[in-house]
Amino acid sequence: MPSRADENLDQTFQDLFQVISSERFLQRRGLGNELPFFISAHHPSLEPRLDKLVPSLTTRLSNHGVSVLLLNLYDLTVEILKTRGHWNRLIEKEASIPRDRFLKTLQNVTDAKDQLVPLVADRIAASSCQVLLLAGVGLVFPYIRSHCVLENLQSVTKQTPTVLFFPGDYSFVDGKGSYLKLFGILPDDRYYRAFNIADFRP
Repeated sequence: MPSRADENLDQTFQDLFQVISSERFLQRRGLGNELPFFISAHHPSLEPRLDKLVPSLTTRLSNHGVSVLLLNLYDLTVEILKTRGHWNRLIEKEASIPRDRFLKTLQNVTDAKDQLVPLVADRIAASSCQVLLLAGVGLVFPYIRSHCVLENLQSVTKQTPTVLFFPGDYSFVDGKGSYLKLFGILPDDRYYRAFNIADFRP
């Protein structure tokens, strides 16, 4: 069944605070040998509220003594584009470059394995965080896909509980595993080694 934080975002974020601040979550208990990856799914229409609630959650956790690193995938890609000297050129030529070529350029420059995840790794090392929160998934589609981020993060965040805020559905199908459906309409047939944080009990 799909699992999204549609009903009551205030209660959802209260629950997220209780879960993420718990010792069981921070110590990665009850996960077996699986990676501490978690999905917090929500309806895409709620994105504007998430823009305020996620930073607020980060501040609340920090005030509670939990070291949290919040990264927005869009902000990271902009940083990559500017650092590599592509930002201004792409903006200037966006209207004249064929759409497929523009997309290919973005995909190459912001490649999850070679560019994005190494930047995330640097931020984690510099922060010594206990928890990583990732936002901005919808803003970087289609040049960065969630499954690419999750797959490449495995070598970086295996000791750091990671929560990905996802605008869409997170579904489990018996015998096939879990699937993300971006915006609730774009299915992805890849298997995800991530837990639904709504099912985690502190």
